[in-house]
Order: sequence, then structure tokens, then C-alpha cells
Amino acid sequence: MLTAATSSTELVIVYRCPDDLVPDPRNARTHPKRQIEQIIASIREFGFTNPILADPDGTIIAGHGRLLAARSMALEQVPVIELANLSDDQKRALRIADNKIALGAGWDLDLLKVELSDLSINLDLTLTGFSTGEIDVLLNDNEDPADDVIPAVPATPRTRPGDIWILGEHRIGCGDGRDSTFLRAVVGGDRSVDVAFLDPPYNVRINGHANAKGRHREFAMASGEMSGEAFRTLPCRYVGGMRRRFPRWCRPLRVHGLAAHG
Repeated sequence: MLTAATSSTELVIVYRCPDDLVPDPRNARTHPKRQIEQIIASIREFGFTNPILADPDGTIIAGHGRLLAARSMALEQVPVIELANLSDDQKRALRIADNKIALGAGWDLDLLKVELSDLSINLDLTLTGFSTGEIDVLLNDNEDPADDVIPAVPATPRTRPGDIWILGEHRIGCGDGRDSTFLRAVVGGDRSVDVAFLDPPYNVRINGHANAKGRHREFAMASGEMSGEAFRTLPCRYVGGMRRRFPRWCRPLRVHGLAAHG
């Protein structure tokens, strides 16, 4: 059973060399490179305002990301609060709670928008931890709230196989990628193609394998029903169609390591 530390315990900040601190191998929190870059930017702008929590032996309880940032910056010392009165179970629980509890908070979006708008005059808003895309969404004023509403899927589909939608300089075609005539229609006239990105099916079932059961319907083909031989010939069929229609930019393709599942 966990027992609470006394509230009268005074917290003292000491400064220690980052190399003297030891990350806990049981720390379940991950710190991608992008987040470490954000921590570094924050330290450079505001200083090291959030001390690392560690036990007297130097094992980190909370602040693994801040330690990684400090080491990347080659800092000679970092502020540390040593917690000496916690049991091993309490230190493990605090390590999780320090990361998890903050995730339960929300945002007053109206106030957040006002704050970001005011700060944008003199400050790089990415220092707040929000990405540029998130900031653009928060600060964007939509005249019509319905602009953000995704319409419901119609009972009768409007787009049919063979339809091609013209979106300015872009085209979206609904059809069979193995059909060379359809491919030429999508590209349009005698236009050439610089590069093609292909995402063929892998002959594995979607439900319960590639996605949670019921979240996505099975693909029209190569969704686990093909034999190994049939699946191995599938790439030749759609690549062959492109080669026939676009000989100027299609080079011979060698396929390595195709495997059939199902």
C-alpha cells in the first residue's frame, strides 16, 4: 500500500552535472526527436525553469526529456530536486503520474486563441509547444462554421467507376489502376508524368489484421483471398498498364521479396 509523503517536506533545488544523472530503464514515456527539439527551444528562450526530479542516487523520477535536451545542449549543470522520502513504488507511480495527469487537462479554446493572438506579435508561437499547423487552425477565423463540418456519406454514391474529378491543376480518378486507358484519361492527353507513388494491396485481410475489426471494409481484391501465384502476378498487371501508356517515363521494374498471405 502506498503512503503519502508529508506535506511539510521542504523541496531544495541543487545543481548537478547531467552526466551524473541516470535515466530509469523502466521509464515508459517516449521522447521523439521533435519533442527534444521543442524542449531545447524552450530552455533557450525561458531558461531551465522545470527542475528534474531524482532520488539521492541520481536516478531520474521525472524529467527524462529535459535530461536528453540538456545533454544535447552540452549544459554543464541542471537544476534537480532530490526526493529522498519516497518508496520504490511511490517513485515508480510518480514517474507515471507526472506524465499522465497533465494529459487529463483541457483547453478553453476562446482564451487560448486570445493568448496566441496576443503573443504572435513578439514571440515565435511554436515555443508554446503547438505546431505551426495547430496554431493556424486555432487562429483561423471561419466565416461559416459549416465549413469545418464533414458531410455524411450519401446512401447513393455520387462518384462512379470511370469518373474523373478536376480540381484546379489536380485530378482524382475513380477506377482500376490496371486499366491503361483509364490511367491515360486521368493524366490527360499527351501529358508526361514525372513520378508515380504506388500503394498496392498486400493480400492480407483488413479486419482484425491491418485494422480493428469493423473499422474498414475489405479491399476489392488482394485482401487475403489470392493464392501466392496470383498475388505475384498482380504487380506486373498494374505496372504493365502504366508502361504501355507511359513508355517515356516507365523504366523496367524488378520486384523483390513479394510474399503472399492468407
